[in-house]
Formats: sequence, C-alpha cells, structure tokens
Amino acid sequence: MPNIVRLILGFVVLGASIALMFFSFWGWGILGVFIGILILVTYFYNENMLLAQWFLRKDNMVKAEAFLKRITNYEKQLIRVQQGYYNLLIGLIESRKAPMQSEKYFKKALSLGLHMDHNIALAKLSLAGISMAKRNKREAQMYLTEAKKADKNKLLADQIKQMKDQLGMMDRQQQVRYR
Repeated sequence: MPNIVRLILGFVVLGASIALMFFSFWGWGILGVFIGILILVTYFYNENMLLAQWFLRKDNMVKAEAFLKRITNYEKQLIRVQQGYYNLLIGLIESRKAPMQSEKYFKKALSLGLHMDHNIALAKLSLAGISMAKRNKREAQMYLTEAKKADKNKLLADQIKQMKDQLGMMDRQQQVRYR
C-alpha cells in the first residue's frame, strides 16, 4: 500500500473512531483508535522490515530475506528514514552469504543515515571486519575507532575488543614475516 494512502487511511480511521465515541459507541471508538494508530505506525515503520528484524533476531535468515524481498522498490516504498535501515538489514543478510558483497550495503546505510547509535556502530563494525578480510589494516582501525565512539551503551564492546585483538594478531604476523 503506498505511503500516502496509508497515512490518509490512518487519519480517516482515527476520525471515524472519534465520531463513534462522540455518539457514545465507546467500545468501537476505542478499538478504532487502536486500529488507526496501528495503521499510522506502519507509515513510519514498514511491516515487512519489522518482520525481517524479528526473524533476524530469531536467526532465521531465509524468512528475513523473504520479507525484505517483498519490498520491491525501496526508494519509493519507504520513507528516507527507513531506507538506511533497509540497506543495513540487507547487508546483515548478505554478510552471512557473501561477506565481501555486503560492504556496499553497509556504506549505503551509513550514507542514507541511521538514527540509533548502536546501528551505526554495528554497520561500522561490519565494515571493519570486511576491511580486515581485505588486509586493509588502516581502514579497519578507522572503522573500529568510529564503531567504539558510536557504541555509547557498550552493546558491541566485546565484539569491538575481539576485533582489535585480531587486528593486533595481524600486526604480529606481519612483523614475523618481515624478520
């Protein structure tokens, strides 16, 4: 359903619910308010993306990918705020299949904008891992530093520490080779 239709439908249902309550049909009016709010919430949060996030948390990549594929043209179907998160979710799914191909999705997600700091940290941590796999130590270090700054609640502190340790091991291995 197009976004503008969803927005109009939400306000129509809310208006009808208020009218029902005005005419003393309180039960139907309250139910209508809840339905109207649900319709308006799906304007700001696409239901396919919400379900994809749910299945990602449950580690069911097949279903998460199926719900994301329902969004055929994300630039038109999603508002700008959601486009970054769409690319982040696609990047997370792609990183399980082909890690090097997921880099473009994480970069696009960061360029479109992510509002939550832990999601920015997650994208930068993923880019750091890709840079490490490419043996690009300087870029990996930069992304790790940025991920650490963005991770204000220390949700990814363990993963950042592990990656820094791996980066240190890469240094030691390179030093041994050059001796």
